[in-house]
Amino acid sequence: MVRANGAVSLRELARVVQTSEVTVRRDVRALEAEGLLDRRHGGAVLPGGFTRESGFPQKSHLATAEKTAIADVAASLVEEGEAIVVGAGTTTQELARRLARVPGLTVVTNSLLVAQALAHANRVEVVMTGGTLRGSNYALVGSGAEQSLQGLRVSRAFLSGSGLTAERGLSTSNMLSASVDRALVQAAAEVVVLADHTKLGTDTMFQTVPTDVMTRLVTDEPPPHDDRAATELQALADQGVQITVAGSAHPAAAGDPMQGRRPRRDSPLPVQRRGAPPSQLRSASSLPDPGDRERERARVADMRRR
Repeated sequence: MVRANGAVSLRELARVVQTSEVTVRRDVRALEAEGLLDRRHGGAVLPGGFTRESGFPQKSHLATAEKTAIADVAASLVEEGEAIVVGAGTTTQELARRLARVPGLTVVTNSLLVAQALAHANRVEVVMTGGTLRGSNYALVGSGAEQSLQGLRVSRAFLSGSGLTAERGLSTSNMLSASVDRALVQAAAEVVVLADHTKLGTDTMFQTVPTDVMTRLVTDEPPPHDDRAATELQALADQGVQITVAGSAHPAAAGDPMQGRRPRRDSPLPVQRRGAPPSQLRSASSLPDPGDRERERARVADMRRR
């Protein structure tokens, strides 16, 4: 599967061979020791896959359920009458299919696939960049695409890529694609990155969106044993990126964005001693006077003598 697709996720491998991700992860580790593949966050690639980019047919079969969930959440961020830019990629293509239902929308894109998904949306205006067609991902790249974006200003940019780390931000494997993505970023007031968990912790050659430029990340919930993804998400949040986790059972992440920062420290709640019901907790002013306690003990002793 790795030879055919260039990359594969552990979740997809587990589904195909009908076993657990723990078992798949162990086998992938063994294959890496033999030099047959390289492990990547949440998946595996061919050896030397740091600079290798899979084509659209291969990418379209990876993490399909995750991309669908991410696209659903990303579409909910778009408002009626908004002007946005949408970059190339299989996840942004899924987003475009959902944007067809947003009235009064203007979408600027360099992706033929995004434009095709919106071609029959009669209430959405599609503006395409110029440029040279790059067949591997059906995107327009080069100086023509970059020049057509000069002077453009929109509210939001939705971008995907090949890898995402807290240290470098979003990156891609192709120089021409990276240049256009950077031009798309410069045209937007806010930048929303769409990246499934298999891209978290993966670093590729050309940076497109630095972490300090990212407004929000929409991703899926990493597998339970994927510590690297969880660590990367926390690092991104610590740097101020708003995190929205699609398809999560956690109420703070299943559609409502986590604010991407350390939790606010409110004033501590009063601590109730274990085993003491509220009715038995009294203020200091209600406690008996020490002199009263002495008189009570004397009265009880007198009663016992009698």
